[in-house]
Amino acid sequence: MAVKAIRRPRRQWSRGKTVSLFCAVLLLAGAAGTMHPDALTAGTIWTSAEHSDTAYSIPIAQLSKKQGRRFAAGREAFNEAWVVAPDPGVWGLGPTFNEDRCSHCHEANGRSPAVADGSEAVRGPLVRLSIAGTDEFGAPSPHPVYGDQFQNRGIEGRVPAEGKVIINYAAREVQLADGEVISLRKPDIEFAELQFGEIAEPTMTSLRVAPQLVGLGLLEAVPEETLLAIAKRQTKLGVSGRPNYVWDVENERRAMGRFGWKANQPSVRQQVAAAFIGDIGATTYLFQAENCPAAQEECNDTPSAALCGGQGGCRGNTFRPEVNPSRLTNISLYLRTLAVPARRNVNDPAVRHGRELFEQAQCSVCHVPELKTAGAGQLPHDIKAAAEVTIRPYTDMLLHDMGPELADGRPDFEASGSEWRTPPLWGIGLLRTVNGHSDLLHDGRARNVTEAILWHGGEAQAARDRFRHMSSADRAALVKFVESL
Repeated sequence: MAVKAIRRPRRQWSRGKTVSLFCAVLLLAGAAGTMHPDALTAGTIWTSAEHSDTAYSIPIAQLSKKQGRRFAAGREAFNEAWVVAPDPGVWGLGPTFNEDRCSHCHEANGRSPAVADGSEAVRGPLVRLSIAGTDEFGAPSPHPVYGDQFQNRGIEGRVPAEGKVIINYAAREVQLADGEVISLRKPDIEFAELQFGEIAEPTMTSLRVAPQLVGLGLLEAVPEETLLAIAKRQTKLGVSGRPNYVWDVENERRAMGRFGWKANQPSVRQQVAAAFIGDIGATTYLFQAENCPAAQEECNDTPSAALCGGQGGCRGNTFRPEVNPSRLTNISLYLRTLAVPARRNVNDPAVRHGRELFEQAQCSVCHVPELKTAGAGQLPHDIKAAAEVTIRPYTDMLLHDMGPELADGRPDFEASGSEWRTPPLWGIGLLRTVNGHSDLLHDGRARNVTEAILWHGGEAQAARDRFRHMSSADRAALVKFVESL
């Protein structure tokens, strides 16, 4: 058996690349300062004027020299391949995994596309698994044989992949009030080539695509009391937004969930650590156990860098995380300081009309246009530039019951099987430019903004029905507004 996870020293980011990076940032910061106020999604420091295929990859305009070095190191680590020793790369992949680097799921820091009809889920889309009940902290109880995330890759010739996920779509049509017919599609999950027996019917499954990553440091900095106040106001409008309270592993306490499709992670740092163990199979101090359920013997028999170090091989019970703390810190800073693209076409009459319709349909009750981050002394991280920033993310970061048609039936901490966090809309109009598609919602089923709206149910059904009864011109204006964000 090969030692799985000894890691090589990280390559250093060159000074020339760092200088070029900050020259570009200064230019973009100057452009942001001359924008129309409505175009500033996150103030002058956090708003980027870049609208090309790098729009989700620009750092904020105010980083210290130390933060700049960490940003560059984090960007490099985000794109580095994890491998099995002695292959070139970062040693520590697997034993089972979904992808070998962060950027394979979040290409250009964007959103992964939906799985093509009849195709295997790869490069971003994945399936969460659980059975009835919870663990000691309230998290979903993992499947006893396949764990909490289906792993479609393993170490070739040594550890088998758990199998494959194939996605097929069932189509249905929705007729709008003016007679226009829209075809919607719903994904169906099929497991193939299972290595450890069938996945029984009571197992809860949930298909997920990887979301875009801009503005995370700002969303993390919005005070909890602000979001709770929004939830309180929503009750007067017949909407029951509520936070998901989850387990903060690092601080060993219950905390408000902010990230993930069901808001099941409390911080960017924990989200990164969870992705490392779930997607790449790399351990951190936060998540120290490999993805090796007891039934998977080859997985359990593979030596791990969690018990190995340096070039000297395994050393018994000394735990050494495969993702060292500096790598976790650098990637977390990198993701926290990605700027948000500025809005486009803010003076377009159709866009302005669409904004009014968005309000009238009460889409803004949940997709809250404006929030403000905490003061300098209350920030949850060390990015001082995130203090007291007025942002326009179009989210309340709360859970909402979206009805049976969008339900995955899989609870996650306090989120029910039909509840989802309101996703931020900023940057959504550049998705096709950055990632070459416009697939939306948690599983990518919606191929555009119109389809995404028509899937809304539950608390959002009234807003959806207002959209359905608009004229064709008004629907187009509302969509054009959303695509300007």
